[in-house]
Amino acid sequence: MRPDVQHFLTCRTTRTADHDPHRLLAAKDASGTTVSVVLPAKDEERTVGPIVQTLLQAWTREVPLIDELVVMDSNSTDATSAVAAAAGARVVHVEDVLPHLGSVPGKGEALWKSLAVTTGDLVVFLDADLVDVDPGFVLGLLGPLLTDPQVGFVKGFYDRPLATTEGLVPSGGGRVTELLARPLLNALWPELSGVVQPLGGEYAGRRSLLERVPFVSGYGVEFGLLVDLTRVAGVGCLAQVDLGVRRHGHQSDAALGRMAGQVLQTALARLPGGGPATTEEFLQFLRTGEDVEAVGWDVSVSERPPMAQVLARSR
Repeated sequence: MRPDVQHFLTCRTTRTADHDPHRLLAAKDASGTTVSVVLPAKDEERTVGPIVQTLLQAWTREVPLIDELVVMDSNSTDATSAVAAAAGARVVHVEDVLPHLGSVPGKGEALWKSLAVTTGDLVVFLDADLVDVDPGFVLGLLGPLLTDPQVGFVKGFYDRPLATTEGLVPSGGGRVTELLARPLLNALWPELSGVVQPLGGEYAGRRSLLERVPFVSGYGVEFGLLVDLTRVAGVGCLAQVDLGVRRHGHQSDAALGRMAGQVLQTALARLPGGGPATTEEFLQFLRTGEDVEAVGWDVSVSERPPMAQVLARSR
């Protein structure tokens, strides 16, 4: 094992239980640090309300670690916005933010635009499809940022139970990570091979650092942030925390294949020289009667520039 990876696993990897909420609150108050929590959401009316209620109860009423909680609604067609607002979140519609720049589809757009409508020195990102959310997710992600000034970005990792016809597999999720993202990191960015879940949707960072990097529009956003933040600030800015268990819905293998296509496009674009020329059409195949039908999918990704550049131009 590389010495830098061993150091990361030994010295920059913690558990939620390692971080006492009252000590973190004291550190937050002493430094005058503010915290924003952002939930990107699209058609998550079933889960977003309980997440908001749980986090506000734990981290604004009991221990006031959160200064604002924002749900970024990406053109939901269900009651996501109403449910989130009723639960106590501030709801922002992605298309209403920086309207002169338009909107592109994808989670990364919601994350990027959230930097324009939140104010916290630290920004915590959580997916809005979490089931039985553990409020400790916020605690664990904030811990390294509030206690170590060298840490600029914290990735969460967890067990991801996978529901199958034979029952619940304790850690069967994360298939794109194991089959694509981890091999890519080990081969091309080995200094990041100690990151347990590079594609996980729960992470936090310093605004001053997040505003310095681009955001990929689609499923490559997590991979892009990890590589780009390391390029800008060095692997020494990274930490990770064991958040326990994450329960959420799982996608089909075909959907995961399309996700992998976007992650691959993101990775290739970060190779020296911008990487090789690639096709942005991803072919999958369906059995229709006695024939096999080819179906093409667009797995191209677009990138938004560093938010610091956008805000500087608007001043």
